[in-house]
Amino acid sequence: MAEAAAKKSATPQSEHVPGRRKEVVGEVVSNRMAKTIVVLVTRKKAHPFYLRVVARNKKFYAHDEKNEAHVGDVVRLEETRPLSKLKRWKLKDIVRKTTLVPEIALERDDKGQAKSQSKGLGKGKGK
Repeated sequence: MAEAAAKKSATPQSEHVPGRRKEVVGEVVSNRMAKTIVVLVTRKKAHPFYLRVVARNKKFYAHDEKNEAHVGDVVRLEETRPLSKLKRWKLKDIVRKTTLVPEIALERDDKGQAKSQSKGLGKGKGK
């Protein structure tokens, strides 16, 4: 009987326990800032009246001390004290690394070159 009471008092990891920090899992959408990543967290919830599953997205700014997260990675964030105007989360660990990092980097380089070439040309100029 004492064992049953001990099992009931043990809380599952998914429940929020006072004093524990919240954790969220999401996908990195930007890592262009120094030591900062932007993570998109998608939460799915049933609509209260229509009972249809509705996805809600929210972006979180998180501190990445070692700049180890890349765009496309799935990461776990942990709540922390305010680090700046927008950052209240820090990178806890990388759940899944993306395999598309080189392709994304090449795509960005191509876009950057196209922008730099077109800057010199203006409308109606060059007659």
